[in-house]
Amino acid sequence: MMARFIPVSSCQFRFGFRELPPSSSSLNPRRFEVSRRRFSIKCSSSESDDGVDSVSINSSTYSWFTGLGGIGMLDTAYLTYLKLTGSDAFCPVGGGTCGDVLNSDYALVFGVPLPVIGFVMYGLVTALSTQLGEGNLPFGVSKTNGRFALFAATTTMASASAYFLYILSTKLSGSSCLYCLVSAFLSFSLFFLALKDVKMQEIQQVVGLQICLALIVVASLTASYSTAQPIPSSSGDIELPYYSTEITTSSSPYAIALAKHLNSIGAKMYGAFWCSHCLEQKEMFGREAAKLLNYVECFPEGYKKGTKIFKACSDVGIEGFPTWMINGQVLSGEVELAELAEMSGFSLDQAIEAKQLQ
Repeated sequence: MMARFIPVSSCQFRFGFRELPPSSSSLNPRRFEVSRRRFSIKCSSSESDDGVDSVSINSSTYSWFTGLGGIGMLDTAYLTYLKLTGSDAFCPVGGGTCGDVLNSDYALVFGVPLPVIGFVMYGLVTALSTQLGEGNLPFGVSKTNGRFALFAATTTMASASAYFLYILSTKLSGSSCLYCLVSAFLSFSLFFLALKDVKMQEIQQVVGLQICLALIVVASLTASYSTAQPIPSSSGDIELPYYSTEITTSSSPYAIALAKHLNSIGAKMYGAFWCSHCLEQKEMFGREAAKLLNYVECFPEGYKKGTKIFKACSDVGIEGFPTWMINGQVLSGEVELAELAEMSGFSLDQAIEAKQLQ
C-alpha cells in the first residue's frame, strides 16, 4: 500500500483562543482553551481529477461525434474505393461533374488521395470520441488532453474543408461534388460540437495552437496545389452542340434479346449526349443492342447556359443520368444487364431462345 502526497495550495485556517486565569497547580502556570474553532479552508490540488472535467461533454454529445464521424468514414470510404479502382462516381446532382472534381489534381495532396486522408481523420475523431465517452483513453492520456486532441483534429478538418470549398468555387467553378459538400458539412458540424462545450478560458489557452494548425493546413494545401491544373471551363460557361457518340463494343445475343424485351415492355433509358455514364451503359449492350433501346435524349439540341432539359425528361423528374424507368420503377446510374433482366421480367428461356435463333 502506498501513500501519495498531493501538494495543497491556498489553504486558510482561522482559530479563536482565550487565555484562562492561572490554576492552583504550579505545574501548569498557564493554560489555554480553544473557545471556538472556525475553519475557512480552500484547498486546490496541483493535479486535476480526470474524472471530473472543468468542461465536461456529456455522453450524448460524444454520441453525436461518433455518429457524424461514422457517416464521414462511409462517405470517404466510398470515394477512396472510386479513387483506387479508377471507377466513376454516380452523381445524382450535377451530371458528370463529380468525376471531374474527383479526378482533378486537387483530389491529391502530395500524391496521397484526398479521400484516404479524410477517412483517416474521420476514423480518428470516431475512435477518440468513443473512448472519451467511455472514459477509457489509452496510454494514460488524461480526459482533458483527449478533449483538446479532439478539438485540434476537428479544427484541422474544418480548416481543410474551408480551403476545399474555396478551391471548388474558384478553380473548379461550375463543377459540383455532392460528396465533397457532405464531407464539408460533417467537418464543420464536428468542429462546432467541439467548440460549444469549451469554456472561454480554455479557448484562450489553445487559441494560438488552433491558429497555427489552420495556418499549417492552408500552407500545406497551397504548396501541394501549386502545380495543380484547374478545370479549363465550367459547365455553365461552355456551349456544347449536340453530337452522337460511337459505341465500340459488339452485342451478344443475350444483350440483343434483352434490348428487344425492354423495348417491348416500354422501358426507357434517359440520358444526355455528354454523359460518360450513359455511354458506358450503352457499351454494356453493344452497338446492335443499343440501337434497339428506347433511349430518350434529354438535351437533343445541345447544351449551353440557360438550356432547359427536354420536356419528356422533366415530366418524369429526371435529376441524373442515366436513369431507367421500368414498369414504374426508377433505377439510377449504370445498371448491370442481369439486374435489368430481373427488373423487367426477362426470363432465361427467352435468352436461350434468342441464342438459338442467332
